[in-house]
Amino acid sequence: MKTLAQKIIARASGRTHVEPGEIVTCKVDLAMSHDSSGPRRVAPMLESLGANVWDPQRYVIITDHYVPAHDPDSQQILQFTRNWVKEAGIRNFHDEVGICHVVLPEQGHIRPGMLIVGGDSHSTTGGAFGAYMFGIGATEMLGVLATGEIWLKVPQTIGIEWNGRFADGITAKDVMLFLCGQLGMDGGQYQAVEFSGSAIKAMNMQERMTLSNMTAELGGQAGLIAPDDVTLAYLHNAGVDIGDDISSWRSDTDAPLLARHVYNAGELVPQVAAPHSPANAAPVDAYAGQEIDTAYIGACTGAKLEDLRMAARILKGRRVQEGKRLLVAPASLKDLNAAKADGTLAVLEQAGAQMLPLGCGACAGYGQWRFGENERVISSTARNFKGRMGALSSRVWLASPLTVATAAVTGMISDPRELLGAVPAMTGEQA
Repeated sequence: MKTLAQKIIARASGRTHVEPGEIVTCKVDLAMSHDSSGPRRVAPMLESLGANVWDPQRYVIITDHYVPAHDPDSQQILQFTRNWVKEAGIRNFHDEVGICHVVLPEQGHIRPGMLIVGGDSHSTTGGAFGAYMFGIGATEMLGVLATGEIWLKVPQTIGIEWNGRFADGITAKDVMLFLCGQLGMDGGQYQAVEFSGSAIKAMNMQERMTLSNMTAELGGQAGLIAPDDVTLAYLHNAGVDIGDDISSWRSDTDAPLLARHVYNAGELVPQVAAPHSPANAAPVDAYAGQEIDTAYIGACTGAKLEDLRMAARILKGRRVQEGKRLLVAPASLKDLNAAKADGTLAVLEQAGAQMLPLGCGACAGYGQWRFGENERVISSTARNFKGRMGALSSRVWLASPLTVATAAVTGMISDPRELLGAVPAMTGEQA
């Protein structure tokens, strides 16, 4: 009996079977960097070794951290990136079209069963497609780029199962904040985390991406979801045809797990994490009434098309409260264009949202849109560490796009189900 993680790593290492704890050398199917983690860091090291990228077609570079350039340093970094991409013959270069973790699957680079490394901690997002994708540092990336290989300690798998059905107003972001609060930021123990259950299967791909993305906040190495028809439909729309046989890319029944956590999806209520950690999560009622200055909808985990649509559900026919501001930084150009086409963007703008450029922006503490002294923010981003998104005195609460949009309307942290018209069945209780 093998887990999905074991199956992928065994294939990548050229073996029929691997055991947790073994150290194996794997061939890398794909590597990804952004403008902060990529050329400016690895190019000088490659040059010092006299080495070239092992396969320029398997290295994807996406600009998202320093865009748009707002000062001489960011201009220089972006120009260096663009020049090096040409010199190195990198064909898969996506420049200023969105955040790497969203753009990578949009562009059809991810397939089930692949072993992928990324120069960013939220590279775990790729696990939503049944790929083993994890983040590495610049030195490890140098080794991958020079050799096409990486050593890996075969992980154990932690199973997280959600059965039943999530109520209206409950999102993947609520799931992950709840897990951070319950299991802590080391709950993943740097092992593989695999999500399953009927409630997970009912999620669309962008919601699944949020689960895998925030596996990084749980301390997991990878966040896996077995591919299914939902995965195939997304990949088909991205121009990827892998056939219909994906049955091999799932954990065997009764495969050994390090731990197994089972939850009832119907009992989960909206979650909010207080400053300065995602682990400070609790039901929204615990923080209800907390006044905010700014509501921020952005980042790979909070501003995809589905996230923007969630916010529009709340904002339609309403206005951002006077004296407050709602900032929206869409996660990708493709999602932005889709939001324009289906009317989502118009709803946000009519409600008083201020649209920001594509990219990581405030989430990663880059650019000019950073939070000021003593600013109180509710955000759809994945992290709220002290000073990460602006001044050390700023305070950031984390929540779903529904809850963030609700706060923009009410001026305070509030239960989004009140504006959605849902009846809170278990207000104030944990799942």
